[in-house]
Amino acid sequence: MPHLCVRFHAELQEFFPPQRRGRPVEMAFRCPQTAKHLLEAAGVPHVEIGAVRLGDAAFPLHAVPPAGACLEVFPRTPRERWPADLPSPRFALDGHLGRLASYLRLLGFNTAYRNEVDDADLVAQAVAERRVVLTRDQDLLKRKALTYGYWVRATDPHAQAAEVLERFAIASLARPFTRCPRCNGLLAPVPKAEVLAQLEPLTRRYYDEFYRCQTCGQVYWRGSHYERIAVLVRRWLTDEPLT
Repeated sequence: MPHLCVRFHAELQEFFPPQRRGRPVEMAFRCPQTAKHLLEAAGVPHVEIGAVRLGDAAFPLHAVPPAGACLEVFPRTPRERWPADLPSPRFALDGHLGRLASYLRLLGFNTAYRNEVDDADLVAQAVAERRVVLTRDQDLLKRKALTYGYWVRATDPHAQAAEVLERFAIASLARPFTRCPRCNGLLAPVPKAEVLAQLEPLTRRYYDEFYRCQTCGQVYWRGSHYERIAVLVRRWLTDEPLT
């Protein structure tokens, strides 16, 4: 039976349990298969893979590796993780990452999220709108139609936001408090007189600067809640510990 040796580098090792990391993966296969199929069978989604090399040459994912070959597989660079023609990534998150969606919107990133969405619809939206899928579901990232996606390693939402900023190298692109964390719409300043009916008595008395979502109409102001969130945003963007 033909064999293949694969060395996964850097963060691609995170797809394997600790006891399997740091050593080549030996694979056996009954019939010729593409590198994409074999690497995903080993556990690494194609959207996480950057360069694949056979010796000194690049090896295409759609090609069939020869029996006995040893492939070197490297992760995508931060800039390769989103479409090259976009100045900043647009994200689409699965239904289990609602808190992360809110945090990315707080940071100003265009983030599509629905609490209940099936995998096929999520992938279709991501492809149509050139969005990067973020998910904790590795199998979702193996769907053939998907070009851009990332498996979020952390389970805590605060840590997830920090991870996305670091893995995509996008902290400098953040525009905090420019999007609605509820619906992803853009915020715009609004005269106090236009939103008085939506305000509680104490808010009317103590605050004068307001912003309204241009999509859902939600009103925001810089109250005590803003100060708490601003501290969190500053920690994300300056790598301060989240303690």
